[in-house]
Amino acid sequence: MAELSMQDHKRPFKDYQARHFRWECSADGRVATITLNRPEKKNPLTFDSYAELRDLFHNLKYASDVRAVVIQGEGGNYCSGGDVFEIIEPLTKMTMPELLEFTRMTGDLVKAMRRAPQPVISAIDGFCAGAGAMVALASDFRLGTPATKTAYLFTRVGLAGADMGACGLLPRMIGQGRATELLMTGRVMSAEEGLSWGFFSALHQAEELLGKAQALAQSLADGPWFAHTMTKTMLNQEWAMGIEEMVESEAQAQAICMMTGDFRRAFDAFAAKQKPKFEGN
Repeated sequence: MAELSMQDHKRPFKDYQARHFRWECSADGRVATITLNRPEKKNPLTFDSYAELRDLFHNLKYASDVRAVVIQGEGGNYCSGGDVFEIIEPLTKMTMPELLEFTRMTGDLVKAMRRAPQPVISAIDGFCAGAGAMVALASDFRLGTPATKTAYLFTRVGLAGADMGACGLLPRMIGQGRATELLMTGRVMSAEEGLSWGFFSALHQAEELLGKAQALAQSLADGPWFAHTMTKTMLNQEWAMGIEEMVESEAQAQAICMMTGDFRRAFDAFAAKQKPKFEGN
C-alpha cells in the first residue's frame, strides 16, 4: 500500500459553507474573512456559532489554501459576547456537568485559534465585549477604530473575570495591573488606551478597517508562511519555558526553517536584487 504524505490530508477551504456566520475567501484562496453577522444584536455568539468556530479553527490546520484569517463583525460592531437569551438564560438552568461542558467548549475555541497555523487578524469596530473580547484577544493581531470599545464584562453578570483564558492572556498583552482593573471592574477600554497599551496594533477609520486587515492578512499569506507558522508556535510554547529551553527551542525551530525552500528562495532573490516569491515550503 502506498504511503500517505502530509499533503494527502490537506484540502481546500475556499468553498467552506458556514452555517452560523459568513465565510469568504480572496481570489487566490489564501485570505479568509469570517463575518459575525447578527448586527441587530451586535453580533453575539450562540452555542452553535461557538461550536462551529471551534471546529473550523481546529480543522484549518488541514487547509491547503487558507494562509491567514480575518474576523470582523457586521453593522459597525465586532461582537457583544454570548447572546443573553440564547446562552446566558439557558446557563442559569443547567447542571454543573452541563455548565462545565459549556465553559470547556468556549475555552476550546481560544485554544483552536491559538493552535491554528494561520495568523488570525481581528478587525474590531464598535462594541467588543465579553466572549467577543476574548475572540479578539485570542487573535494574533487586532486592528481597531477610534470608536472601538472593548470590555471584559464577566463580573457584570456575577461571574469571575477568569473566562476563556482571560487571566492568562490579557496580563501578557497589556500588563498585570491593567488587566486586573479591566477584569474586575468590567469597564470599557477605550481605543486610545488599547493602542497605547499594545492591545491594538493600529487604529483606522471604520471605512478603511476591513481593507487594512485584509491587506495585512494578504501580506502575511504571501510571505514565508511556514516560518510564520513556526513563529506563532514558538510564541505559544515559550510562555512556559525557562531561558535555557527558550534558546534551545528557537535554535531547533530556526534550523528547521533553514531547511525550507523559502529560505533558499529569499537568498537567491536577494543575490539577484529581486523580491522573493515565497511558497510556504
